[in-house]
Amino acid sequence: MLNPVASSPTQSHRPMLQFAAPVVLALGVLGAASLFAQVAGDRGIAPVASSTDIEVSGIEVNVTGDNPDDARMNGWLEAQRIAWERIDGPDIPDSRLQGLVSAIVVEEERLGPRRYVARLGVIFDRQRAGSLLGGEGARARSAPMLTLPVMMTGGSATMFEYRNPWQRAWAETQLGASTIDYVRPSGAGGESLLLTYGQTGRRSRAWWNTVLDQFSAADVLVPVARLHYSWPGGPIEGQFTARYGPDNRFLSSFTMRADGPGQLPDMLRRAITRFDEIYRRALADGTLRPDPTLTLDMVEISPELRALIEQGRLAEAMGVADAPGVAPPVAGGVSSPGEQPVQAATVNSIVVQAATPDARSFDGTLTGIRGVAGVRGLSVSSTAIGGTSVMQVNYAGSIGELADALRAAGWQVTVGNNALAIAR
Repeated sequence: MLNPVASSPTQSHRPMLQFAAPVVLALGVLGAASLFAQVAGDRGIAPVASSTDIEVSGIEVNVTGDNPDDARMNGWLEAQRIAWERIDGPDIPDSRLQGLVSAIVVEEERLGPRRYVARLGVIFDRQRAGSLLGGEGARARSAPMLTLPVMMTGGSATMFEYRNPWQRAWAETQLGASTIDYVRPSGAGGESLLLTYGQTGRRSRAWWNTVLDQFSAADVLVPVARLHYSWPGGPIEGQFTARYGPDNRFLSSFTMRADGPGQLPDMLRRAITRFDEIYRRALADGTLRPDPTLTLDMVEISPELRALIEQGRLAEAMGVADAPGVAPPVAGGVSSPGEQPVQAATVNSIVVQAATPDARSFDGTLTGIRGVAGVRGLSVSSTAIGGTSVMQVNYAGSIGELADALRAAGWQVTVGNNALAIAR
């Protein structure tokens, strides 16, 4: 009796492998397409350029004229007079008033044969109008503040995932005359993946430093708009909350109401004016200031001061700060007789590849590298949770010196061609 021939493991799994290969390939293609879809399309809204000119918006005019062009000119002239009155300008003739206007912004207009109905904005040139309005004097401006407008409606919270009226209002509002230095992202490309509502709930300073470094900002502002629609086409109630800082701290809140979707943009513009007043008041009383736990890598320090700081760190690390023969620093930067002048270290940009198996290790890696003596700054080039993340480290020294400093901090370091690979 013949025994049946058992198939080998290779033969039994071959059909499964042949079937699995196309499936894996299809999943990879779908994953890439899904990722591309998250950053493609008309997603971002570029903010208007900041200017210190004086802008007055939301001026309603309803005038007549001999023809459509004459009615429009009468409407613009009427808007200029109303805007000048709103900013408490002195009485001047229309010919001089027109010389102070740099632009007319048409927010909405309807033109008839002899009538002009519109909502306009008037921008006055500050250099020409400032002498008539009185100088405001020198005003202290805030540090650069990354502004993340959050809109909540229908049970969802969005920021830059898609174009929304709250994001558009912040992008199109002129904020150059404010004492707050607003840093407004456009939300295009990868910003829609990086700047999400979930980011406002993070408490990790390492994560926040990475985000702030991308936009050269010192801290964060989070203006929240919660919109409640009574019914489709009906009144809209807006609940607005001003928050700030990496801990999402509460600052103030207020409510507004729009009669319908057509009045929503005007309500949001007025809300931004209220937000600006809240943040300016918080800056004046000292509440709104950069969080001390956030590093400001953009702050420039003189090479001499950096060298003295490094000298102090080395002395403390070696335990020779109080050793005999160590001369104390001389005030005023004057070297004592026989002392060698301090040489400023050259700052080099070095690629560091770090193993980051999970989010906690990524957080600890950023914090650990920033704490190494001689590190001037750090920017993440590629984040790979569960793999190898890549970052650019600005270090006051050579790649070998950075490798020695990382080893002293407990890292396992492999030196490559102008790059380091580290792991715990």
